[in-house]
Amino acid sequence: MQAQDKLLLYGFALFSVITSFLFVFYAVTVNFDADASQWLKTFSYVAGGYGLFNIYILSWAWRTQAAWAPKVDMVIAACFFGIFLMDTFRDGFSGGMTASGSILGLALVLLINWFAIKKSCQQDH
Repeated sequence: MQAQDKLLLYGFALFSVITSFLFVFYAVTVNFDADASQWLKTFSYVAGGYGLFNIYILSWAWRTQAAWAPKVDMVIAACFFGIFLMDTFRDGFSGGMTASGSILGLALVLLINWFAIKKSCQQDH
């Protein structure tokens, strides 16, 4: 494996770990907030679940290079993204640039997380 590929692999893996822990941290924070609505608490479970699943799949892909890992990550990312879109459009798309930026930002994070898993499956031991 070339130095550039290793840097890319480690960088994306580190990014994926950090964002996954941020999703879990968000879920824990929202669920301990007494003022959070039931809908927000439900959404936080989904975000936390994605974070935990992503960490698990990344670690599995890192250890075994399983061919199924990128496919499974794509499915859970698509489910999470779909729920995020439903939440964003629930009360009408009134956020404008903020809502558009959050949709594009989350899509980019999910894509990088998927790419980290894909690169982990292609690494040489």
